Amino acid sequence: MQHWTIDGPEQLTFGPVRSLDVRIVSGRLAVLASDGPPVLEVTEIDGAPLLVTYDEETGELAVTYKDLTWDGMLGWLRKTTRRSVATLTVPRSCHVNAGVVSASAVVAGFENLTQVKSAAGDIVLDGVSGEVGATTVSGHVESRAMAGDLTFTSVSGDLTVAQGVPRRLRANSVSGRITADLELRPTGHVTLTSVSGDILVRLPEDVQADVRLRSTTGRLVSTFEKLSNESRPGAKSLSGRLGGGMASLSATTVSGEVALLKGENQ
Repeated sequence: MQHWTIDGPEQLTFGPVRSLDVRIVSGRLAVLASDGPPVLEVTEIDGAPLLVTYDEETGELAVTYKDLTWDGMLGWLRKTTRRSVATLTVPRSCHVNAGVVSASAVVAGFENLTQVKSAAGDIVLDGVSGEVGATTVSGHVESRAMAGDLTFTSVSGDLTVAQGVPRRLRANSVSGRITADLELRPTGHVTLTSVSGDILVRLPEDVQADVRLRSTTGRLVSTFEKLSNESRPGAKSLSGRLGGGMASLSATTVSGEVALLKGENQ
């Protein structure tokens, strides 16, 4: 096991990396898939040093602060004395666990297992496939060109999915807005849930999917004409089969608006 303490700008190169665990407080974090050797580059650091550990036998790499745990990240929102700007390049098959408190994070190009957690920092997932999980309190998550499974959980943070082709997309927010521009494969399943946040979904005009939109008091809107409208006290729904069905989309709110719009065919 190798150990480093980083208290200034530095660059480290590692042997094979199969799993990465990285956690920072404020600043910027980029975790990028690469075919080259795994590299950590720290360009700015203020406050306590970062601790790096690498086990060449197991391929496990960790970059974090000594006292920053996954469970204790929320308590660091009021502690802004630690700032770092770091970029990690590791193989695209690497298992990634990335956590930030208020820092912004970009995670790009991975195809295996990716987990990202944020208290207030915004997250960008770019071209990430495989099994992906994103959890935030108030940070926003933007997913670009996703393929695979994405599970999103938030209190007030928004989720935006652009050019998504999901196998599974599960999003659950209390007050955050969910916006998804999707192309659904025959096996695609999408489940979106919010309490008071609005949900907006765009699907190609020739989509083949079973659709169900529901809200307790929120407005339901669809530019697809074939959906049936049901309304009774405390429950509204728009549902039906578009094309030949096969894929599925469910969007549910308590008081938020749900809108399903026609997008361009792919």
